[in-house]
Amino acid sequence: METPENEVFRDSIGTIDEEGKRNWIFPKKPSGPYWEKRKLVSYFLLAFLFAAPFIKINGNQFLMFNVLERRFNIFGFPFWPQDFHLFVISMIIGVVFITLFTVGFGRIFCGWICPQTIFMEMVFRRIEFWIDGDRNKQIRLKKQKWDAEKIRKRTLKWFIFLVISFLIANIFLAYLIGGDKLLRYVKEGPSEHLGTLFPLLIFTGVFYFIFAWFREQVCIIACPYGRLQGVLLDNKSIVVAYDHKRGEGENGRKKFRKNEDRDALGHGDCIDCFQCVHVCPTGIDIRNGTQLECVNCTACIDECDTIMEKIDKPKGLIRYASEDNIEKKEPFKLTARMKGYIAVLVILIGVLLGMLALRNDVEARVLRLPGQLYEHKDNDIISNVYTYKLVNKTTEAIDNVSFKLRGIDGEIKLVSTSDTFTVKENGLAEGTLFIELKQSDLSGDKNTLTIDVYSSDKLIETTSVSFLGPRSYN
Repeated sequence: METPENEVFRDSIGTIDEEGKRNWIFPKKPSGPYWEKRKLVSYFLLAFLFAAPFIKINGNQFLMFNVLERRFNIFGFPFWPQDFHLFVISMIIGVVFITLFTVGFGRIFCGWICPQTIFMEMVFRRIEFWIDGDRNKQIRLKKQKWDAEKIRKRTLKWFIFLVISFLIANIFLAYLIGGDKLLRYVKEGPSEHLGTLFPLLIFTGVFYFIFAWFREQVCIIACPYGRLQGVLLDNKSIVVAYDHKRGEGENGRKKFRKNEDRDALGHGDCIDCFQCVHVCPTGIDIRNGTQLECVNCTACIDECDTIMEKIDKPKGLIRYASEDNIEKKEPFKLTARMKGYIAVLVILIGVLLGMLALRNDVEARVLRLPGQLYEHKDNDIISNVYTYKLVNKTTEAIDNVSFKLRGIDGEIKLVSTSDTFTVKENGLAEGTLFIELKQSDLSGDKNTLTIDVYSSDKLIETTSVSFLGPRSYN
């Protein structure tokens, strides 16, 4: 089945030409109200991104994703491997939240919040405009022979890109290993931490490759989120849309001519100036309708509004709107699907808050040593050997930690020089202990014991273990 003529553009992407080679996009420098608002949002998010690894709440880094040590901090809440279920629920909440906004407002996340878009459009692209000039100058420079001017501009731009990529890699590293540790590594010098330096250089190369060469293809080819649009969007979703009813009229678009009555001739308000195409960072024509390449950056809205002002036509030919709003003038309203996502989101947030409220600051786990049975000692004493782990999720050390049996006479002996120990802040204490009970106190070959964990005289955690003894025969 052949593709309809007006849908041929969907058979390829704007960054690939007919021969399958890279088609470089040279977008026009954007301007306008939406652009100014996006700059404010982007500057705030950039400041947050660079500051978050160094912000602390109750001694915990605001955001940290230490995969190697399996420690995560989200908004100041520490998550250990034992809290993996909480981390998973947090990630699911994030996915549902983004899905809800995609159903309602399209790829607004991509255009306004995504780090890839913010760095590309607000940092690297602006540096490119500063060094190479606007769209037409960049095209001429690309075709220009390698003379002194081109070498100077290319060298300067690539060097600045490399420096910024190195800076981004350092911030990325701070999220992985912690801001304090990164600052310490910087102070001590790279020669002291070669094991960290090499991955840092690799990440620098990856970021440089993405922002200097791969660029908008991350959003078009690599990112799976764009593909989700086809599943999540419907006619009621608010997206950056071209009002084809107004723009095409009865007889389609037509170049602008002074003193011409376009309405009488049946032509729409679109004057076919291609400015919306030239300003698009992914090289699409928004007039073709919703496309996976569109990141909802609003550059085409600002550019079209500027043109409409110049020809004395109403703004909003390209605007945030749904297909039903354009076709039927229907206002935005919550659909049944959106209400369902909201309900799921509320439930998940409630579950997460409940789990956080019930979570202990200290988690104890006592397990029988694998492969070991009980030991029969003098005076009919039965002994079992265990390993213990105590996780301190707080930013303060826990002193004088001890174990006590609840509801039964017995003794707990630590394999250490003292019966008490300290668990460091955000630390882990582990070791071996013996539990000794009188055989007469056992009710069979398997007994469940409750162990209370104390810090001085304060009960901080409770756990249970299985205690093995001789099998009784009646």
